Amino acid sequence: MHYVLSYDIGTTGVKTCLFGVDREIRLLKGVSKGYGLYILPDGGAEQDEEEWWDAMCESTKELFAECDVRPEEVEGISFCSQMQGMVLVDREGKPVHRPMSYMDQRATEEIREIMSYGLQIAGANIKKLIPSLIITGAVSGSVKDPVWKYQWIKKHEPEAFARAYKWLDVKEYLLWRCTGEFVMTRDSAFATLLYDTRKGREGFSKKMCRMLEVTWEHLPRIVESTDKVGGLTTKAAEELGLRSGTPVFGGGGDSSLIGVGAGAVDVGDTHIYSGTSGWVTTVTDRRMVDTSAMIAAIVGVEPGRFNYFAEMETAGKCLEWVKDHLALDEIGIYLEKKHVAESMEGVFTSLYEYMTEVVRKVPAGAGGVIFTPWLHGNRCPFEDPYSAGMFFNIRLETGKSEMIRAVLEGVCYHLRWMLECQDKKLATSNPIRFVGGGALSPVTCQILADVTGRRIETVPSPQNVGSVGAAVVTSLGLGFIEDFSRVKSYIPVDAVYEPDGQTYLLYEKYYGVFRQLYKANKKFFGTINGSQIHAEVLKDHE
Repeated sequence: MHYVLSYDIGTTGVKTCLFGVDREIRLLKGVSKGYGLYILPDGGAEQDEEEWWDAMCESTKELFAECDVRPEEVEGISFCSQMQGMVLVDREGKPVHRPMSYMDQRATEEIREIMSYGLQIAGANIKKLIPSLIITGAVSGSVKDPVWKYQWIKKHEPEAFARAYKWLDVKEYLLWRCTGEFVMTRDSAFATLLYDTRKGREGFSKKMCRMLEVTWEHLPRIVESTDKVGGLTTKAAEELGLRSGTPVFGGGGDSSLIGVGAGAVDVGDTHIYSGTSGWVTTVTDRRMVDTSAMIAAIVGVEPGRFNYFAEMETAGKCLEWVKDHLALDEIGIYLEKKHVAESMEGVFTSLYEYMTEVVRKVPAGAGGVIFTPWLHGNRCPFEDPYSAGMFFNIRLETGKSEMIRAVLEGVCYHLRWMLECQDKKLATSNPIRFVGGGALSPVTCQILADVTGRRIETVPSPQNVGSVGAAVVTSLGLGFIEDFSRVKSYIPVDAVYEPDGQTYLLYEKYYGVFRQLYKANKKFFGTINGSQIHAEVLKDHE
């Protein structure tokens, strides 16, 4: 048995997981620690790098305090991480500005100044869009793309920008913290959208840097996900409670490694992820892009493979919103509160479990209520930072149970929308692997099967598949797994959900209405959320 350690650096917390690798990859122990996501009134979304590191250190020490494996038995370390963050650091590795999350959408002026003028296609200047598509296979057309965060710092904090030495993503910052090396894995390099994906020309593009006004020297050395970046430094080992010199591998971003951890690694394999955000991804061996739907084939961890990737900003985050604002029903008027898990005498282990049990008893269609899951804007199949969530078609007989089910159904409607957009360019698979925290709920799995009309498969510990993917690349780097063609045999199917034909027909009607809600309300989203009045109201409310 070989032991490897994976860190899954999510939006709101780290999952530190110890795996045993033999004939399959088996999770032995996992510990989670949370950290902050700071949403600012101007569209900013930031995090604190010390909170990331502290959470890693605390969870690592707790993990080994609670299992029989000793820290010195760990043979390799790797990461799976959120992507398209901006961690611009000085020569000492200290961020010159608090790390900006992929959710940050402040740079509306910066993208407009560089991309949105002259003759346009899909909102981008044609003289920059076409070279971008030729060189990278994609285009920096979203306000949330990292190059615009880079430009925002340059414009708004020039003194901080002047100290910048290297452009890192979240995982890359933590790789530096572990090894002292400034590197970027190939999938993270692609996510900057400054990366040349043409055959035989993989690397950062000087032409893209000139065109998007990026300093070439800020870009780090590119490594493979399976490469050993270095050994754990003495300082990092002491803080983490691990052995100095333990090999640290490149790892990958969540959109790259979650599919690997799901076992969806062959060309044509589709997986759906529902965590804080959500996406639909299909493996392909060619570059492709759909600028009208904001979908692109992004570089995967296996050379020569791409992930045709469609993302929604808030999936599981919508259920968290429901928990906080509907299920808990807390507005300070009750004389006594009691935790639902305690009141159910141990029948339910969490409020989420209780909520899904409530949802199970509500008929499909949620009594006609439809929810739009755009709680922090949206990226695909339309890019609109002003779009927002809504409950449509509430009536006197509508209760909270229907509204909670409508949220789950709304997320699944949006996932189907992205799946259908992918079908225009390639053949998505049936069955589909479903992973992330959403896949822990059999109710959600069945809703997804019924909404999409596809067979849905889950794997063991679906909430930890990013860590599984990191364990895979570590195992490949150490030679425990021969090559990527063998990965699927290490990751078994745990459960299967077949779509119900009658329920699918019912959802077809509601899905048709869901598709029209954005078009019907786009103008109103802009009027309210894009106005100066709205910004002033938010400021006054602080």
